[in-house]
Amino acid sequence: MPKMKTHSGSKKRFRLTATGKVKRSHEGHNHILSKKDTKRKRRLRQGALVSTTQEKTVRNLIPYKD
Repeated sequence: MPKMKTHSGSKKRFRLTATGKVKRSHEGHNHILSKKDTKRKRRLRQGALVSTTQEKTVRNLIPYKD
């Protein structure tokens, strides 16, 4: 059986925590920040976990990520 290929977009967007959960960043914090209030930008800085329903899908996209 050949090796699985890692999804290039996913390997840049997701990280695994020490306990094995999938971590992601919030969208909307790259540009057009002047119209967003400070509180919103501060919340977008924080990481978030991928929902349990999507976790299996994301793990298949990043099979060799440690």
